[in-house]
Amino acid sequence: MLVLPMFSCVKRRRDTPISQTETSASNERRQPRASRGKTVIQMKKVGGVYHIPCKINDTEMEFVFDTGASDITISLTEAKFLYKQGKLAEDDFRNKQMYQTADGSIHEGMVVILRTVEIGNRELQNVQASIMDNEDAPLLLGQSALAAFGKISIDYNRNEIIFE
Repeated sequence: MLVLPMFSCVKRRRDTPISQTETSASNERRQPRASRGKTVIQMKKVGGVYHIPCKINDTEMEFVFDTGASDITISLTEAKFLYKQGKLAEDDFRNKQMYQTADGSIHEGMVVILRTVEIGNRELQNVQASIMDNEDAPLLLGQSALAAFGKISIDYNRNEIIFE
């Protein structure tokens, strides 16, 4: 039985790890599957932030595009859902890590490895993510995925992200 940690974390928009813990899975990250040509993804602007559709371990989700977040971040609600659906396994959970949020406060989160992260026709494997205990925390698409996708440009006039 897997017990997901319960922490007292406030709602936040960005996270920065205080100490990076190397995992073998993060070093196994692969290049995007469809890396030839451009992939254009339509963003939706909601409440002043941009959302993009993603698939995490074959489950469709909508993430906030957040270049200031160090990791993909999911709430405890999504982690429990993925676990109950068999989309996260016990061996996907790694260790606890401390994070500093945009307001400067420090919180504990759980490191998890996402087997697949898909955006459009691009796919990454074994991507490090963070689970925050806040049930209402937004889903953040951070640097643990964005950097692995390589060159990305944003067309704010058309609300598009272009992966090159």
